Amino acid sequence: MDPHLLRTFVTVVRLRSFSEAAHELGYTQSAVSQQIAALEGDLRTPLLTRRPVAPTRAGTRLLDHAGPLLLRLDAARADIARLAAAPHGRVTLAASPLAIGPDVLAALPPTGVTLRVLSREEIPAAVATGACDLGLVDGVAAPSDPLRLPDVAPLTVAGAGEARLAVLLPAGHPFARRTEVRLEDLVDARWLDAPGVGLPLDALWSAARAGSGRLTTSLRYDGTDVRTLCTLAAAGHGLALLPERVAREYAGAGGTGGGVAVPLAAPRLVHRTELLSSGALDGAAGALARRLTGRQDGAHDTSDA
Repeated sequence: MDPHLLRTFVTVVRLRSFSEAAHELGYTQSAVSQQIAALEGDLRTPLLTRRPVAPTRAGTRLLDHAGPLLLRLDAARADIARLAAAPHGRVTLAASPLAIGPDVLAALPPTGVTLRVLSREEIPAAVATGACDLGLVDGVAAPSDPLRLPDVAPLTVAGAGEARLAVLLPAGHPFARRTEVRLEDLVDARWLDAPGVGLPLDALWSAARAGSGRLTTSLRYDGTDVRTLCTLAAAGHGLALLPERVAREYAGAGGTGGGVAVPLAAPRLVHRTELLSSGALDGAAGALARRLTGRQDGAHDTSDA
């Protein structure tokens, strides 16, 4: 299967237009039509309807394969380019919002680093394709367990830190005076849905072992600003599970946001941060990686055995 044809197919489906796909890819509309016809001939089945432009059943199934295939190809190209390129002194570090804490900021050198804040879902692909040299992702896990990361390409993963979790509540919440709280006690509470910055609600639901269904969300926040998320939680728009350090920052009695941080007692979960890299690290990227992890051991490879 020709990857150029596959990329054209994905673009046509995304834009729902042969002409717009041609404009984006720099082809004529006739060339795009010929490429789609060639791909359909190779697979011996129609992949698109023409009016309107939409994937057929076979085309929809091909889309499921196309994303990972094209990402793997981009990752392979970036990996070879890294090997062939001369070392450079500037490092691009991608980090999810809750992965950036005092330890990370202290590890950054005074010059030579570009910090990009991305959602945790975007970071593995950004590292694999060479858009970033290193990536810091965070999530919820059992103590000492690795995070579940998408298999986008062979990546090296090293633990960069674990911290206790806490629920950020408004001051008037019935559980605000507790010293600890169990997640199962809050299954019926309203939660903030903040996929760009907050910890994934589906992971929280699985951890609570609450059976079928989902946690109830009261408000969705599509930004990546931690302060805004905490302000919404403290104001009563929904609960947020956060690293304890972050929750206490926005708690009352000296905090900045007026909420209440109650540590999570059960289930046994931690906020885990991991450093992602692709290929051998040397120079400035290797030095920064060692500072972020505090060691060189404990790394594991996510490539297929």
